[in-house]
Amino acid sequence: MLNRRSIQKLRKKHIAPSFSVSYDKPLHIVFGKGQYLYDSDGNKFLDAVNNIQHIGHSHPKVIEAIEIQSKKLNVNTRYLDETIVKYAKELVQKLPVDLEVCYFTNSGSESNDLALRIARMLSKSKETIVLDGAYHGHTSALIEVSPYKFNGLGGSGCPDFVHVVSRPDPYRGKYTGQNCFKEYLVELDNVLNKIKIKNKGVASFIVEPIMGCGGQIIFPSGFLSKAFKLVRENGGICIADEVQIGFGRMGSHYWGFETENVIPDIITVGKSMGNGHPLSAVITTRDIADRFNNGMEYFNSFGGNPVSCAVGRSVLKVIEKEKLQENALKTGSFLIKLLKNLKKEHPIIGDVRGRGLFIGIELVRDKNTKEPADIESKQLVNRIKDKGVLLSVDGPFNNVIKLKPPLVFNKENAKFLVNKLGQTLEEIKKQT
Repeated sequence: MLNRRSIQKLRKKHIAPSFSVSYDKPLHIVFGKGQYLYDSDGNKFLDAVNNIQHIGHSHPKVIEAIEIQSKKLNVNTRYLDETIVKYAKELVQKLPVDLEVCYFTNSGSESNDLALRIARMLSKSKETIVLDGAYHGHTSALIEVSPYKFNGLGGSGCPDFVHVVSRPDPYRGKYTGQNCFKEYLVELDNVLNKIKIKNKGVASFIVEPIMGCGGQIIFPSGFLSKAFKLVRENGGICIADEVQIGFGRMGSHYWGFETENVIPDIITVGKSMGNGHPLSAVITTRDIADRFNNGMEYFNSFGGNPVSCAVGRSVLKVIEKEKLQENALKTGSFLIKLLKNLKKEHPIIGDVRGRGLFIGIELVRDKNTKEPADIESKQLVNRIKDKGVLLSVDGPFNNVIKLKPPLVFNKENAKFLVNKLGQTLEEIKKQT
């Protein structure tokens, strides 16, 4: 086995420099099980940030599904196969009745790209509405609709067919207060009028029902349902990007959009549905799918292959059998309560927010000015790693600690995490 230094040397030589590595001192992870990762020195880490391994690292049912189906058949979707149709049926049974037609892809980016393509073909328009700070994927088309990227380092700014509405952030947004959703809706209405003035129709409004890279944002009550209504009244298609938040992570609901009392026209899913295996999907209505069927074939060499679909089926079964949605609700509620208690002890914690096991902790230097504690956030993530907890930082000001662990994360893990957070915040306080 190569040692850490040899791997870093080869990585520097052969892996593109745009690929980032977590932590100031990168980890050499060699094994994972459940909610834990282990490095080459035998150190154990509580993984509190890896929402890709949704049902836990190296889950035996996923491994079994891969092994059994790989020995039998793996081929593209041009042949009849029972695995893909059984999986599609089981998947749409988790959704509102009208969302019944699946396109299978390999990543959330592929799914969002296809969703945009569908909306643009149907509307004969590229005019797309997004929220500030949103991230929807890494393809060229998705960088164009991701302010997180096009307004960030190396970005080229906002294209003229993309229209940005302020991020509806009740804590530090442009508008705050009990009825702040109304101000964000005024912005959206202004955008829709701007598109009308250009004599162009709106193609779509693509949104994460709870924002991830934008800072783990829970929208003000009423915003999303009224936003969807406005967009539809203007002929637009509403796309819910569930790539980071779906499949029971919300605890109270199976999908993020359900927490906002909306039903999208299209949803996109990925990451967690394959538990680390490349698997994603676009799910829409029969009407939209039939209208998109204009003669141009949709084909994906690997999307929907039998092995991937077997994995997807195993993930759905494990979520149900192990009651992981229920665990997300109970453990998530418990963890949020502990974090809010920790907030009382540490003024640097400006806000704690989230649903289920999708939580953000925003660090600030001053609770009145809300000056972002970006340096401290980076210090926390690196220091707590040395105490055996893996976290990451995100948000527009790089000051939001993200918690999105595998759904097997339990109350003892929550206690351990909060204890280590408290210790680390004390160290940072003394240092500053």
